[in-house]
Amino acid sequence: MAWYPNARKLEVQPESDAQPAIRPTQVIFHSLAAPWTGQRTYEFWRDSTNLESHFFVGFDGDVAQFIGTQTRADANMHANRRSDGSGAVSVETASNTQHTDPWTDEQINALIGIGVWVWRTHGVPLRIARSWDDPGFGTHRMFSQWSDGGTACPGDARHRQFLDRVFPGIVAAANGGNSGGSSGGGLASFPGADYFHNNPRSSLITAMGKRLVEEGCSAYSSGPGPQWTDADRQSYAKWQRKLGYSGADADGWPGPSSWAKLRVPNN
Repeated sequence: MAWYPNARKLEVQPESDAQPAIRPTQVIFHSLAAPWTGQRTYEFWRDSTNLESHFFVGFDGDVAQFIGTQTRADANMHANRRSDGSGAVSVETASNTQHTDPWTDEQINALIGIGVWVWRTHGVPLRIARSWDDPGFGTHRMFSQWSDGGTACPGDARHRQFLDRVFPGIVAAANGGNSGGSSGGGLASFPGADYFHNNPRSSLITAMGKRLVEEGCSAYSSGPGPQWTDADRQSYAKWQRKLGYSGADADGWPGPSSWAKLRVPNN
């Protein structure tokens, strides 16, 4: 079993010893819909339900771990453990009772830390999962197979933060850059090629579009705006051609080299 060294170990038994092994291929972020602490969540998993997550992150960024990440936890429905032995690491987070509030900066920094550790420890790829069984990172709401027919968890605000700050922060930290947890300053790190293929809606897309306009590479009829569209891709292709790229290297999908040259600000 693998235990995150920056988490308080609050092991839930008998599940921690009794449940089958998994090969972690995904990380799924949740909201608990309760303003609890790690200790209170541990007591709930231990005493009141046969469900549990691997991790919990409090409002102050305190991290608790209940089950080793190579053992099945039961917060992700069909992604808990698939027939091939792969499964998802689940991360619950404190929230209001309607899970409508955003993650605190402390929570975002903690989620980035967990994500980088799982990537380093288990090799979960640095991309947003493209389907319910595709390796990568995601939020609980993304696929109905991750819940009982669908869920709004972790809420609109937190899903946007996942796209805008948490996942880009994991990628940046894994690549040796800024963690992405702070709210501004500097240049935005490249969030990974797969980020743009997942139809993101984020202030990062707006910032990118504004830089493309400044560079004379606009294909926008209106905007730019936070939703990735074909106009963004056409504009980015203009930028790639301006840099001297051609063919498949100027297809409009951002890459790390052209992104670095664009110098997108970190809002």
